[in-house]
Amino acid sequence: MDTKKVDIEELQGLARRFRKEILRTIYEAGSGHPGGSLSAVEILIALYYYKMKHKPENPSWPLRDRFIMSKGHASPVVYVTLANRGYFPKEELKTFRKLGSRLQGHVHIGVPGVELSTGSLGQGLSVANGIALGAKIKKENFNVYCLLGDGEIQEGQNWEAAMTASHHKLDKVCAILDRNMVQENGPVSEIKNEDPLADKWRSFGWHTIEIDGHDFKKIISALDEFDTVRGKPTFIIARTTKGKGVSFMEGQAKWHGKAPKKDEYEKAIKELGGE
Repeated sequence: MDTKKVDIEELQGLARRFRKEILRTIYEAGSGHPGGSLSAVEILIALYYYKMKHKPENPSWPLRDRFIMSKGHASPVVYVTLANRGYFPKEELKTFRKLGSRLQGHVHIGVPGVELSTGSLGQGLSVANGIALGAKIKKENFNVYCLLGDGEIQEGQNWEAAMTASHHKLDKVCAILDRNMVQENGPVSEIKNEDPLADKWRSFGWHTIEIDGHDFKKIISALDEFDTVRGKPTFIIARTTKGKGVSFMEGQAKWHGKAPKKDEYEKAIKELGGE
């Protein structure tokens, strides 16, 4: 897609609708993770509606770009995005977390469009590296995008993966950090401070970009910049807000894994513009 032809207002409209569908999906299930799903909406839309090569009618298309959702508990944003792109019927969102449903609480490879079952945090970037390295060896041409959580990157495996990607010059790997600054038990800065984060990733040999993760223009620009980088992987620090769009969820750790009650759901939907 030509950047000049991107309709930012259309993407912003999609973001409002996706947030309502995410909340509806979690509310009807009675469980789920709204905070980290709402913070990643613009990132997923930019990937699936602007940047990535993919075919919903053929999820196994060999030349497709791969997307790894490392922060797998934020599955609602993935499922809502895939359903809206036509990977499976939107009606199926009502089965989220239900017994026998393929729409599990953590992203599940049985869902069309999902590349990896995740949930045990800290592993996604290693898998993304493996996919990219295999493609490099076989001289296949596609990108691998990996969405990470900022609580998740406190785990050591991510730093091993960071060294690996740099060592092998995996310039087809683009890691995106959903930097909402809140993890399950509180503020990231109080649990394990990660700053200076950009400097750390640069020192590990990554091309590092810092952006507003809710600004479509900034996200698109960063993804386009990734395409120009050669000889090193790219790390995009997307500054976001946990629970974005819902006043009483924004920045609150308790909404890491808590479904809204009826009155909370109705208030949230009203804030997002109604049904």
